[in-house]
Amino acid sequence: METVNTSDRLAQLRQLMKEHKVDIYVVPSEDSHSSEYIAACDGRREFISGFSGSAGCAVITHDKATLATDGRYFNQASRQLDKNWHLLKQGIQDVPTWQEWSADESAGGKVVGIDPTLISGSAAKKLQEKVQKAGGSDFVAVAENLVDKVWGSDRPARPSEPVVVLAEEHAGKDTKTKLSELRKELEKKKSAGFVASVLDEIAWLYNLRGSDIPYNPVFFSYSIITPDSATLYVDESKLSKECQSYLSENSIAIKPYDKIFEDAKSLSQSVETKGEGEEVTAVQKFFISNKTSWALKLALGGDKFVEEIRSPIGDAKAIKNDTELEGMRQCHIRDGAALTEYFAWLEDQLVNKKVTMDEVTAADKLEALRAKQDKFVGLSFDTISATGPNGAVIHYSPERGNCAVIDPNATYLCDSGAQYLDGTTDTTRTLHFGTPTEEQRHTFTLVLKGHIALGTAVFPKGTTGFALDCLARQFLWQEGLDYRHGTGHGVGSYLNVHEGPIGIGTRKQYSEVALSAGNVLSNEPGYYVDGSYGIRTENMVLVKEVKTKNSFGDKPYLGFENVTMVPYCRKLIDVSMLTESEKKWLNNHHADVLAKLKGFFEGDELTMAWLKRETEPF
Repeated sequence: METVNTSDRLAQLRQLMKEHKVDIYVVPSEDSHSSEYIAACDGRREFISGFSGSAGCAVITHDKATLATDGRYFNQASRQLDKNWHLLKQGIQDVPTWQEWSADESAGGKVVGIDPTLISGSAAKKLQEKVQKAGGSDFVAVAENLVDKVWGSDRPARPSEPVVVLAEEHAGKDTKTKLSELRKELEKKKSAGFVASVLDEIAWLYNLRGSDIPYNPVFFSYSIITPDSATLYVDESKLSKECQSYLSENSIAIKPYDKIFEDAKSLSQSVETKGEGEEVTAVQKFFISNKTSWALKLALGGDKFVEEIRSPIGDAKAIKNDTELEGMRQCHIRDGAALTEYFAWLEDQLVNKKVTMDEVTAADKLEALRAKQDKFVGLSFDTISATGPNGAVIHYSPERGNCAVIDPNATYLCDSGAQYLDGTTDTTRTLHFGTPTEEQRHTFTLVLKGHIALGTAVFPKGTTGFALDCLARQFLWQEGLDYRHGTGHGVGSYLNVHEGPIGIGTRKQYSEVALSAGNVLSNEPGYYVDGSYGIRTENMVLVKEVKTKNSFGDKPYLGFENVTMVPYCRKLIDVSMLTESEKKWLNNHHADVLAKLKGFFEGDELTMAWLKRETEPF
């Protein structure tokens, strides 16, 4: 959470901007594949701004620098940005988006520039329209990344980690079947093929996993799928003989990662066209995801030759098959055992043994306990181990040697997860090892009530996560309280812990895609008091069909199956605020947790005693 002096970096960048005749330079967070989480070599926005959060965009002019981020990171950004930077709090009334700010700054004939590999084609088009409307001269693609030039030899090398085959016993569906289903979708829409650029989609389609990006089992790659071919663009040195044989058996050609742009140009030249001059267009267009980079879209010939759509691979991946769903259930039981053992150990260390322990030391212990579990591969994100006021920093990441000592008389928020061969976990619990205040118990219970309301919701097929979001916030809203993050995100199956296209929240995209049986999401309302404490309660839920007394409109009805097996902190629950049905739900959940976890702790009196105490009926 330290502040970095960015003065010299900005001065060098501004000199390069002058040389390239650019007045405003945009530095997004994402890499060339629209990844939310990125490899160290792609951390350009963090390098130039000093802000290390996963979401945000930096915009630099010759005399200003602004960093835009959302409510999850307001606290963190205010701590990390130095005097050179202005913070744009996205989502706050009357605060412009970074796109609006950039366009406003372009007024008077100024040029806005960006690395075209770091923005999607659709986003580039919208920004170009805003710049032109505001009176800017132009929005241009700057082929050479200017931040990389400033970074120089200190920039980390691009990772090149091994790629492995995910066994069908964990994937649940073979690659040939997935390719066949994708081709049927493309045939229905009369497409010439699909160019895939999103890393977790490629990993899922081919049942392959890697580790090029920390915590995300993906590898740098592209793919082109046509009615009669499939090509994977990847550094061949990453592929073992087993991988190469597997790909060959599935009729998947291998080409070098960087050859995608050359082949993309060839594709646009090879398709049948009609019309003349400016009116030339492809008879059958290639489909690309709406996350595909502007650079790749241009290489494919632009709007005349390609159509941007929501990825059919992403849609298919979000609906888990029976094997993946069962894997989610099983890995959450093992993960729940690790968390239960950790919380019992931590309480004993802090309260009984009076051990002084910092946030990172505690997180290391949790990772070691997870590593004992069957099918464990690694963490699914950097553990948020936050004591007291650090819990109010929504995506707090403690730094070794520069973090707080855990205060047993304050709240402790632990948001953590793991990657297992059979699934991905993400669980948050807020605990108190001493005596919580009445305010803390009250707000914790408001959050818990919203968590239960969402988790027990029943809704007709066709309902979106946008429509359900208010269920989790309703009890906070009744008291004029709220939180600045989404309520739920999709989760991959031994893939990225944040997965689209579905989610629960107020983002526009969550209103566009209905929830479906087989989706896996988080349920994680919260409440935060800056400088004091933070509360978040998070479970993973599976969307499933439910039986209802009636079936209005002949529609199926859906609900959630909770799979997270971790108790809620009894000390923080004000039972007087709960209805009988809420208490019944809690008691049933705790009985389920006890039944599924007790077998892990035979001979472990400390953990067993903690588990029995925390799951005792209300």
